[in-house]
Amino acid sequence: MLLQEDFWPEEAVVSESHQEVPDLDSYDRVVVAMSGGKDSVASVLVLLEMGIPAERIHLHHHLVDGPESELMDWPVTEGYCNAFAKAFGMQISYSWREGGFEREMLRHDAATAPCNVPCGQERKLIGGNGPCNTRRKFPQVTADLRTRWCSGSLKIDVFRSWLANDPQFQTGRTLVITGERAEESAGRAKYLKFEPHRSDNRHGRWVKRYVDHWRPVHAFTEAQVWELIKKYRVVVHPSYWWGLSRASCRACVFASKDQWATVKLHAPDQFKQISSYEKDFGFTINRELSVEAMADGGKPFEVDPMWVEIANSREFTIPVITDDWQLPPGAFGEGSCGPT
Repeated sequence: MLLQEDFWPEEAVVSESHQEVPDLDSYDRVVVAMSGGKDSVASVLVLLEMGIPAERIHLHHHLVDGPESELMDWPVTEGYCNAFAKAFGMQISYSWREGGFEREMLRHDAATAPCNVPCGQERKLIGGNGPCNTRRKFPQVTADLRTRWCSGSLKIDVFRSWLANDPQFQTGRTLVITGERAEESAGRAKYLKFEPHRSDNRHGRWVKRYVDHWRPVHAFTEAQVWELIKKYRVVVHPSYWWGLSRASCRACVFASKDQWATVKLHAPDQFKQISSYEKDFGFTINRELSVEAMADGGKPFEVDPMWVEIANSREFTIPVITDDWQLPPGAFGEGSCGPT
């Protein structure tokens, strides 16, 4: 079992929070924002290391494209998250903005679509009555979430809508877990390890929600993340087997030339659709280069055909836990998805 000093070595970034490790037994529920990437997987494994039973851990994933479209994300991500939850005996739920990425991008004098979230035994549409305006462009390569709207509109806001509207969160105490690490960027290094979640409303007059936010792998190095994943013999998301170091959207706006070349080669339909939208908008993702120019200037990663097939499918059909664990090609490699 990992000790506290294994989580936060002396050289790690120190947050302003005085509470590094919350009392996990004091919470009625533990929710992990499960992207399917290595850091969210490691966050789940930290909970298991600390003795939290699998049945107490609720995984929640945001479908960036919604349940039907495949414009930006990996088709297999939902299947991978399902397979991971089943392998570890954990419950999992999903939320998305109606119409996903594509509808939000194509908005013309229209309001942002409502969020589709689980509420008790049913699903509800939350929001959708905001001001009308127009996007007609891809998210831009910037740290500003107003123009890099994919993270804010399709993940952060959707998650908050679920936490703020599902009745289960109006009683007891909830701990939300996310997998940001300080090593990833200067911005993430400034994140607090422990703080009230943005959906928290513990002092509300009419509706109270007690929701804390913990980042258990914030001080982890990438090497520590892989060591923990290796210990549990977890087969990671196909993105790492394609040579990427992160499991963001396959067509992440931060993708490099080599990554765009890889998408063009192994996901040609997805690439053509994105390229077509750039031409239609007259406005590229990169601002300086089109995705066609980016791909033509890059060199595709060498990808095992088996992982091409798995990544392009909707189901993750191989075991999540293996006795023949191997470090994937993307480990310690080229990243994407996010400003530095």
